[in-house]
Amino acid sequence: MEPAGADDVSDRHEALIRALYREFGGALFGHVLYLTGNDRQWAEDVVQETLVRAWRNADRLDRESIGVRAWLYTVARNLVIDGRRSSKVRPYVVDAAPLDTMTIPDDSENSLSAMVIADALQALSPKHREALAETYLRDRTVEEAARVLGVPQGTVKSRVYYALKALRHALEND
Repeated sequence: MEPAGADDVSDRHEALIRALYREFGGALFGHVLYLTGNDRQWAEDVVQETLVRAWRNADRLDRESIGVRAWLYTVARNLVIDGRRSSKVRPYVVDAAPLDTMTIPDDSENSLSAMVIADALQALSPKHREALAETYLRDRTVEEAARVLGVPQGTVKSRVYYALKALRHALEND
């Protein structure tokens, strides 16, 4: 059973909180939104918790009406700081449910193809490999490749032709 004046005190506290919210709610929310890096949900939670703490300390706030704004801002700032500290200590929890349905790209086919091509290239003679490397990998013309390799252009053309023919044959047989 509550004392006779308990309802009066509770009503006064509730009226104080409503007045505080009307007077400081918007500005407090804007300030907290800035402190939280524009995290709207977190800012709303901080403002709500600040007002809950104001309600718990309503007797003290009622007497110190001049410093109420500073008190609210200090409590909100401390709540944001505590939130940042606790998020650094606790790992971020991720819901595992989406991970069950998430597809992981299977790159094994590309890896296998690269291995087969590498083996086929190793089976070529060094001169054929050089001709392919200069023309296809280094994107040189036949004339440029001939200059780099120190052979006539016709030789580069025939080496590329026979190298591609050998590669095609090796890859078709695998």
